[in-house]
Amino acid sequence: MQKTVNILNKRARFDFEIIETYTAGIVLTGTEIKSIRLGKAQIADSFCEFNEAHELFAINMSIEEYAFGNTFNHKAKSERKLLLNRRELKNLEKSVQTKGLTIVPLKLFTNEKGFAKLDIALCRGKKTYDKRESLKEQDTKRDIDRIKKEFR
Repeated sequence: MQKTVNILNKRARFDFEIIETYTAGIVLTGTEIKSIRLGKAQIADSFCEFNEAHELFAINMSIEEYAFGNTFNHKAKSERKLLLNRRELKNLEKSVQTKGLTIVPLKLFTNEKGFAKLDIALCRGKKTYDKRESLKEQDTKRDIDRIKKEFR
């Protein structure tokens, strides 16, 4: 059995209001998938963009070079093509063209077959007062959990 990999983008839920989520496949080379299976990837600064051919790419997604790779090793930061259905791509592209929406990766994981998948979300940026409200909610939830724990 293979160990599943879960790499999260924790800043995305704080910085953005998530509207819709999708699960996309990623086009990778051999050394890239080996590095992901070792957990050597980072999606904190990444975002997704469409190119001229209406294909979706993940930009600034960092996958470290494979330690045992030789001259055929990959670049750490490069654009990686995302695989979605044509209908989903058209809906996303139409939504991104409206003002203020962007596509952000939320989670990089491997499924039960060992394929790397990327959870992406159509998002709208939060304002500073929205961020303060979410911090207040986290604090109150934490306080309530502490009180509940004391009475058990």
